[in-house]
Amino acid sequence: MSDARKLEITGMLARWGSSPQAREDTVRILYGELRQMAGRIFSGSNAGTLQPTALINEAMLKLLGDAAASFDDRGHFFGAAARAMRQVLVDHARRKCSGKRGDGVGTLSLDVALNVAVPPPDEMIALDAVLNELEALDPDAARVVELRYFAGLTLAETAAALGVHPSTVSAEWVHARAWLKRALES
Repeated sequence: MSDARKLEITGMLARWGSSPQAREDTVRILYGELRQMAGRIFSGSNAGTLQPTALINEAMLKLLGDAAASFDDRGHFFGAAARAMRQVLVDHARRKCSGKRGDGVGTLSLDVALNVAVPPPDEMIALDAVLNELEALDPDAARVVELRYFAGLTLAETAAALGVHPSTVSAEWVHARAWLKRALES
C-alpha cells in the first residue's frame, strides 16, 4: 500500500466519528484485510455456524455503532477490530453454551487455546475470562494476545499496530503465553 493511500486511510479513520461517509469508505477499503484476519482465525477449525464473513460483519456492526469513535491510524483501527471480533466470538460461544452445559466452564490447556484457531465454545469463554484477568494485570501483554490470537497478526504486524519494536512484542508474547498457561491450567 502506498504512503499516499495510508495517509488517505488515516484521514478517513480520524473522521470516523464525524462522517458516516468516512466510516463507509474505510470499511470498504479495509474489508479485504479484515476478511483475511477472520480467515486466519478460522483456518483449520470447525467453527460451527459462525463463518469469517459473519464474524467480520458482526464486528463491523459493533465498530460502526460507535459513532463517537475515532482512530489514530490503521493499527489503532485493527486493534479495535480485533477487540470487536473477540467480543463476537465470545458472545457466539456463550450463546452456544447456554442451556447445553449449564454455567460451569472447565479449564483448558494453553496449547489448545493458542494453537487452535477457534476453540469450542466453553474453551473460548474460559480463554476470554483469563484474558480479562491478564488485561487487568498487564494490559500490554493482553493487547498482544488479542492482536496475535484474535486478529491473527504476525509479530511484525502486531508491532506495527502497537507502534513498538518486534522484539518488544516477542517478549510480551512469551510472557503472556506463560501467564495464560498457568492461569488456564489452574
